[in-house]
Amino acid sequence: MSFALTGRRAAVAALTAALLVPLAACGNDDPKDTGGSTPSGTGSTAPEANLTVLAAASLTDVFKTAGAAYEKANPGTKITFSFAGSQELVAQVSQGSPADALVTADTKSMDKVRADTGAPTVIARNRLVIATGEGNPFKVDDLKDLADPKLKVVLAAPEVPAGKYSRQILDAQKITVKPVSQEPNVRAVLSKVELGEADAGLVYKTDADSAADKVDAIEIPDAQNAIAEYPAATLKQSENAGAAAAFVAWLSSPDGQKILQDAGFQKP
Repeated sequence: MSFALTGRRAAVAALTAALLVPLAACGNDDPKDTGGSTPSGTGSTAPEANLTVLAAASLTDVFKTAGAAYEKANPGTKITFSFAGSQELVAQVSQGSPADALVTADTKSMDKVRADTGAPTVIARNRLVIATGEGNPFKVDDLKDLADPKLKVVLAAPEVPAGKYSRQILDAQKITVKPVSQEPNVRAVLSKVELGEADAGLVYKTDADSAADKVDAIEIPDAQNAIAEYPAATLKQSENAGAAAAFVAWLSSPDGQKILQDAGFQKP
């Protein structure tokens, strides 16, 4: 009797093991069972999405490079940039324009839409230079020269970050400048100088560097200069929250920082 029972138990155990094997195999065959992650099969580290990023005009060139690099590293993600003066971008966000992330050229602009964004992170810094025509035909040496009434000087408008910084450093040095025009963003200032419609203008160093074959950049000493900060944040209205957060985080990553610093931006 004891032998028969033992044999019966062995048979039951064998049958149970045989039934459990296919059940375990079924669990492993489910391609969706990845421990909570979503496989892409492409090495991508960010959710696939079509992102719209509102960015300060002074980021035009570097963000085109950054966007291409990010898309290459994250197949399935497409980034469309909308560049303008920070004050225009803030107005767009306040009016509910569809977008996923915002990058401004100053913290004050970002603060105006704080209720509409996630926590901002400063991704880069910049500084001002005096842009003149190629070869510096009017021999501009420093900020004081901009007060010459014979010199056609153009500045960004007061509500634009570059315009605020410009007036800040001019006021600090007690220099009065009467600009021939006040532009809606810093790239428009650069364009006026490039085209010869202005003799000089205050722009970011990175802007002048981007047009080094058309303009000269006169350095402004640190003690007389202003440092621009570029905060980046996701927008709460985004329909691609995860992808937007991944891109904003990438801007502070070693890869993102290398692109920014190679373009002349300073570390955050």
